[in-house]
Amino acid sequence: MVRLRLEFTTEPFDLDEAPRHALVAREVVQTADLDAVDVGPFGNTAEGSVDQVVAVVGDVLRRSLDAGATRVSLQVNVIGEGGR
Repeated sequence: MVRLRLEFTTEPFDLDEAPRHALVAREVVQTADLDAVDVGPFGNTAEGSVDQVVAVVGDVLRRSLDAGATRVSLQVNVIGEGGR
Protein backbone atom coordinates (compact mmCIF):
# COMPACT_ATOMS: atom_id res chain seq x y z
CA MET A 1 0.00 0.00 0.00
CA VAL A 2 1.37 3.42 -0.98
CA ARG A 3 1.76 5.95 1.83
CA LEU A 4 1.58 9.71 1.40
CA ARG A 5 2.72 12.72 3.40
CA LEU A 6 0.56 15.84 3.35
CA GLU A 7 2.09 19.21 4.21
CA PHE A 8 -0.09 22.33 4.24
CA THR A 9 -0.50 25.88 5.46
CA THR A 10 -3.45 28.24 5.41
CA GLU A 11 -3.36 32.00 5.03
CA PRO A 12 -3.62 34.80 6.00
CA PHE A 13 -1.19 34.40 8.88
CA ASP A 14 -1.67 36.02 12.25
CA LEU A 15 1.43 35.93 14.45
CA ASP A 16 -0.49 36.85 17.61
CA GLU A 17 -3.29 34.27 17.50
CA ALA A 18 -4.11 31.31 15.27
CA PRO A 19 -6.89 32.35 12.89
CA ARG A 20 -10.13 30.38 12.75
CA HIS A 21 -9.27 28.85 9.35
CA ALA A 22 -6.00 27.47 10.73
CA LEU A 23 -7.74 25.96 13.75
CA VAL A 24 -10.38 24.37 11.55
CA ALA A 25 -7.78 22.86 9.21
CA ARG A 26 -5.81 21.48 12.16
CA GLU A 27 -8.96 19.95 13.60
CA VAL A 28 -9.57 18.16 10.29
CA VAL A 29 -6.17 16.43 10.35
CA GLN A 30 -6.19 15.77 14.08
CA THR A 31 -9.57 14.02 13.98
CA ALA A 32 -8.95 12.12 10.73
CA ASP A 33 -7.69 8.55 10.62
CA LEU A 34 -4.11 9.59 9.78
CA ASP A 35 -0.67 8.76 11.15
CA ALA A 36 2.15 11.03 12.31
CA VAL A 37 0.05 14.20 12.55
CA ASP A 38 2.10 17.26 13.48
CA VAL A 39 0.54 20.72 13.70
CA GLY A 40 2.58 23.87 14.07
CA PRO A 41 2.39 27.64 13.73
CA PHE A 42 3.75 27.71 10.17
CA GLY A 43 2.77 24.35 8.76
CA ASN A 44 1.13 21.03 9.38
CA THR A 45 1.98 17.49 8.30
CA ALA A 46 0.22 14.16 8.34
CA GLU A 47 0.77 10.73 6.83
CA GLY A 48 -1.59 8.03 5.67
CA SER A 49 -2.81 5.88 2.82
CA VAL A 50 -3.73 7.39 -0.54
CA ASP A 51 -7.46 7.21 0.26
CA GLN A 52 -7.01 8.77 3.71
CA VAL A 53 -4.85 11.66 2.53
CA VAL A 54 -6.95 12.44 -0.55
CA ALA A 55 -10.11 12.57 1.59
CA VAL A 56 -8.44 14.86 4.12
CA VAL A 57 -7.19 17.22 1.40
CA GLY A 58 -10.77 17.78 0.26
CA ASP A 59 -11.94 18.38 3.82
CA VAL A 60 -9.05 20.76 4.59
CA LEU A 61 -9.76 22.79 1.46
CA ARG A 62 -13.54 23.01 1.94
CA ARG A 63 -13.54 23.70 5.65
CA SER A 64 -10.60 26.13 5.82
CA LEU A 65 -11.89 28.18 2.87
CA ASP A 66 -15.34 28.26 4.50
CA ALA A 67 -13.64 29.49 7.69
CA GLY A 68 -11.96 32.45 5.96
CA ALA A 69 -8.71 31.18 4.44
CA THR A 70 -7.66 33.15 1.38
CA ARG A 71 -4.96 30.68 0.38
CA VAL A 72 -4.24 27.04 1.14
CA SER A 73 -0.81 25.81 0.10
CA LEU A 74 -0.31 22.08 0.13
CA GLN A 75 2.07 19.44 -1.01
CA VAL A 76 1.56 15.70 -1.16
CA ASN A 77 4.53 13.34 -1.43
CA VAL A 78 4.75 9.59 -1.86
CA ILE A 79 6.84 8.38 1.07
CA GLY A 80 6.82 4.65 0.46
CA GLU A 81 4.97 1.43 0.75
CA GLY A 82 3.22 0.47 3.99
CA GLY A 83 4.41 -2.64 5.75
CA ARG A 84 8.00 -2.38 4.55
